[in-house]
Amino acid sequence: MAQQLPLFLAPEDERAFLRFLAPHRLEVYPRRVPAGWKPFLASAEQHDALPPEVYLAAAELGPVLVDKVKRGPDKGAWRVDEVRSPVIFWERSVRNEAGELVAGQLWAELDVTPETGRRTAAPDRFRHLFQQVEGWLKKTCRRSDPVGFLVGPAAARACKEGLVLRQSGHHGHTVRPNR
Repeated sequence: MAQQLPLFLAPEDERAFLRFLAPHRLEVYPRRVPAGWKPFLASAEQHDALPPEVYLAAAELGPVLVDKVKRGPDKGAWRVDEVRSPVIFWERSVRNEAGELVAGQLWAELDVTPETGRRTAAPDRFRHLFQQVEGWLKKTCRRSDPVGFLVGPAAARACKEGLVLRQSGHHGHTVRPNR
């Protein structure tokens, strides 16, 4: 089972998150990797170049494995193997047609599970990296009502000024930051 953190991050929160990540030298990969993709380091300066769904790869801890998608609408495209590669998947919070901020998530596969086919646990250094990221987010972000979401400080301020935070999914409910 993946370690998952549902969250709401406004662009200002994302830049602060990227400033935190910069010393870790994580490479950016999109969900579907186009031919000739050149990974770049995650940093606040690269915020505008980020795709909506990002793999943050700790290439210094192990190789980033990619393979071709064999079925479905993305058949033939390249994808990152999130089970065997030291990557953190980041689905960014985006605005929907109504202007509401829809929840994103951050997750990483750290454990041995029969469902994923992972035979060995993630390296301890990668597990520690994810725990640092999780700790920073939990320290920086607010809790939510209903519980389970982390809300960035800029997203919480925007919510106070009228921005609606919505759970992802077809019938997503609204979320409010605590405090």
